[in-house]
Amino acid sequence: MTLNAEQGIDDNAGDEQGVGAHDVRLRLLGITKRFPGVVANDDVSLDVRRGEILAILGENGAGKSTLMSIVSGMLQLDEGTIEVDGQLARIRRPVDARALGIGMVYQHFALSPTLTVAENLALSAANKGRIFADIEGISARVRQMSETYHIEVDPSSLVSDLSVGARQRVEIMKLLYQGAEILIFDEPSAVLTPLEWEHLVRVIRRLASEGHSIILITHKLDELMGVADRCTVLRHGRVSGTVRVADTDKAELARMTVGRDVLFEMAVQPPNTGDTIIAADQIRLVEHGGRVVLDGLSFEVRSGEILGIAGVDGNGQRELAEVLTGLRTPTSGRLMFNGAWTDSITPREFYDHGGAVIPADRHHTSLALDLSVRDNLLMKEISLGRLQRRGVIDHRAADAYCTQLLKDYDIRTPDLRTKVRQLSGGNQQKVVLARELSRQPAALVAAQPTRGLDVGATEAVLTRLQAERDRGCAIVLISTELEDLLQMSDRIAVIVNGRFMAILDRKDATYTRLGLLMGGGAIDPEDVESLQRETM
Repeated sequence: MTLNAEQGIDDNAGDEQGVGAHDVRLRLLGITKRFPGVVANDDVSLDVRRGEILAILGENGAGKSTLMSIVSGMLQLDEGTIEVDGQLARIRRPVDARALGIGMVYQHFALSPTLTVAENLALSAANKGRIFADIEGISARVRQMSETYHIEVDPSSLVSDLSVGARQRVEIMKLLYQGAEILIFDEPSAVLTPLEWEHLVRVIRRLASEGHSIILITHKLDELMGVADRCTVLRHGRVSGTVRVADTDKAELARMTVGRDVLFEMAVQPPNTGDTIIAADQIRLVEHGGRVVLDGLSFEVRSGEILGIAGVDGNGQRELAEVLTGLRTPTSGRLMFNGAWTDSITPREFYDHGGAVIPADRHHTSLALDLSVRDNLLMKEISLGRLQRRGVIDHRAADAYCTQLLKDYDIRTPDLRTKVRQLSGGNQQKVVLARELSRQPAALVAAQPTRGLDVGATEAVLTRLQAERDRGCAIVLISTELEDLLQMSDRIAVIVNGRFMAILDRKDATYTRLGLLMGGGAIDPEDVESLQRETM
């Protein structure tokens, strides 16, 4: 059932569910936020109720984070009103939001790694007239909240010794200690293993059952199904609808997000593999200071094959991509491209060997945002002396080349001279795909190619990668999106702390097994059962 698509609020829905106006904890009415040349939020209205988990779904750039930054006091609205517990609220700074019981858990945690959990909490709140923080009192409060909300946190642990999932739990505890009743989670699974995500879901549900209001910002359909009570979808900065999750499905949510039907499962043909195109033999990378980033990695990728690399961000994936594409020189080991072994390679040599790359950060390492779509499409061709006549760019040929790429890759832009920063995230990624794949590379290193993309753009990227694999390209697909890896990969290697825990064939790779390997250790039977239920 879709609620009021224009305002995102169904006043009758509360009556149907026994929810009155007094149960609305947070209400946004007509929120508008403008930046130069962009309306990030356009007349957005929604409400969040007591004891409810509300998901806010939308593609990258739809206005989700901007909206919640307004609620949390990081940005100020241009138009509209905010009500908390039925009262008009003026939120100009984060301290105003905290005073109203609003707290936000960001993707990048704000914790001091050299302090204990209790000491971090002491830093986050006023000491109520004390010169020195009451660490013992804070520790006792942490233990009590841990028991109440089932949040496993040891107040005496150093933050530097904690896993990413545990640090996220400390952030939640910090907000609860500050008195937060409305908790906002910004893309909470981005840095978590599947097991840690399951732990977080339990905590979120417990918080909601105790009367807290939870807002879950996400672009992942699988993340909100079975977790959220309702979902508000933002599209191009406006509310395209609000639905009860129990009354909808992924297909409807996808249509609301991108405005069309989306193919969730692609028919994948068995691989038709040929010779080994890329190989690594005991690659090791040690940074200054002695930290081992890559620790003896060995693998091979044949033509017509996709090798997926699974793991939580920060376990060596970025460094592996940089070694393969020539941006970094391994400390030891060797690489092979098209049958030729070498100790290291330069970016130009990688390109000359038929290599292409989709970098993980399209804004900083894939695209020149202030240049035009045309310039971004042409930059490698021009650097190699193509589309030129006597050293001068053949503009007619260059325009024809770029126009054909717009058509072939369905890049939606007003014209070739539009700055690439003005495109949606999906169209920006299509520009990268067009530039890298148009010459039909023999090898492709694709790092996080669907990060931050809505379901429609994700479908377009994965379809293109599948076509390259079927054409005979050897692909290394590095991603934190297990659903993408399970759908696309012929084999999957799981990387933890720079080492491969295992390399699994497609038939042996399951969500449960990958999750266990990504955790890097044994887990209890309850966790196994939880993961298995999720994948049924």
